[in-house]
Amino acid sequence: MSLRVSRAPPVARPRPNESRGSVVDATLGAVCASDVSSISSGERFARVGDLRLCYETFGGDGAPSLLLIMGLASQMLLWDDGFCEELAARGFRVIRFDNRDVGRSTILRDARVPARWQLALRHPAGAAYALEAMADDAAGLLDHLEIDAAHVVGVSMGGMIAQLIAIRRPERVLSLVSIMSTTGNRSVGRPDPRVALRMLRPAARTREAYIEDHVQTYRLIGSRGFDFEEEYKRQRAERLFARGIHPAGSARQMAAVVTAEDRTEFLRQVRVPTAVIHGDQDPLVNVSGGRATAAAIPNAELAILPGMGHDLPRELWPQIIDIIARTANRTAS
Repeated sequence: MSLRVSRAPPVARPRPNESRGSVVDATLGAVCASDVSSISSGERFARVGDLRLCYETFGGDGAPSLLLIMGLASQMLLWDDGFCEELAARGFRVIRFDNRDVGRSTILRDARVPARWQLALRHPAGAAYALEAMADDAAGLLDHLEIDAAHVVGVSMGGMIAQLIAIRRPERVLSLVSIMSTTGNRSVGRPDPRVALRMLRPAARTREAYIEDHVQTYRLIGSRGFDFEEEYKRQRAERLFARGIHPAGSARQMAAVVTAEDRTEFLRQVRVPTAVIHGDQDPLVNVSGGRATAAAIPNAELAILPGMGHDLPRELWPQIIDIIARTANRTAS
């Protein structure tokens, strides 16, 4: 199923801790949007094997669980507080977390760091771990939370991890939403050459340099047809820097991505309700990656969002959240 979604009209930016909407869809539970911010867990930690994963939940403990998996070198705060609150207002128990090697989760300081030539050539010797290990981390977090199965949503590298959970542990996935991601087939989802070069740049290490780098990165990869919200991005970058920046960890994650195997044939075995969301202006993961993902998964819905780059602009939240909720509802039906 293929769907080209028209651009949504602008929506007002919520004030901090304010969420839009009122009453949750009765099929997913009755939680008032105005109550959502009061039921955030705050940051917590889960022991998963040898790792400690930092996570946060939004919404009631009894609601259907929705696991959000973020992308390369990206902390869980890139799942915006307001985005998580709006999902919780739809009746989900939302779980966001820092992957290994980022943010406040375990940083594998003793693991090897790939050389730039290894990343550029996708040399397997540069990889300290595989995306499969990161998928196991996510499943381990569900174990810690005593969740048998969850709706799983991933962005970019997080979409790859979400796909692997659905492939390797299908009993843990109720529905799957893969956003601005790809299949691992190197002929699709290729980045713009300018963006690919930027991914190999030296890391910014001071607070001021990191904030400026964060803003300039999103000028390059973000959705140019929507409000850039520069001051908001600067404030977000301050929060990210305060939680911890780990360039070596980001390089290890990149090595896991560039050395990953093609998942196309395995995706043909996925049987859970699935949606694939991709922007038609994504310079980091070309829209062909999203099209290939949807083509591989039986009965997947494909939503191509006009003007969307490699980010989640606030104006598109209503459409993206509608797709996530609709895909979850397909499980019940």
